[in-house]
Amino acid sequence: MSKEVLDTVVCAETPEGIAIELRPSGLSARAFAYLLDFLIRFGVLYAVAIVTSIMGGFGVGLLLILWFGLEWFYPVVFELSRWGATPGKRVLGIKVVMDNGLPITPAASITRNLLRTADFLPALYGFGVISMLLRRDFKRLGDIAANTLVVYQPAPPP
Repeated sequence: MSKEVLDTVVCAETPEGIAIELRPSGLSARAFAYLLDFLIRFGVLYAVAIVTSIMGGFGVGLLLILWFGLEWFYPVVFELSRWGATPGKRVLGIKVVMDNGLPITPAASITRNLLRTADFLPALYGFGVISMLLRRDFKRLGDIAANTLVVYQPAPPP
């Protein structure tokens, strides 16, 4: 078996003409990052649910608004931060970048996260997992549409 078949390094060229190597993150690292982020979101919702439980219907409304915000904007806000990653991704040493290795743009982050719904279908990220397993760069549908890549962060120099 040749080395090219096993190698998952993606070469990209920056606008300045500098060639860089990106190492795409695989399914397991991304799944663990998602699980950590899910636990963080669940913890926030649980804490707010305890506080808003005394507010009756108004508290339920606040909780639903928070749930919507966390589900749709949590990844976007963190991906647009200087780290380019949610807390779960940061723990695992991965981040989201554009295909050319530059930081992710707001439009790309919104696009890739809106398409998480399509990746989720038919159940438990079925289409997203299939897409990742069929591609050498492990892109899910949202990454393909947004021209983004989830990569391992390079180790800092000693």
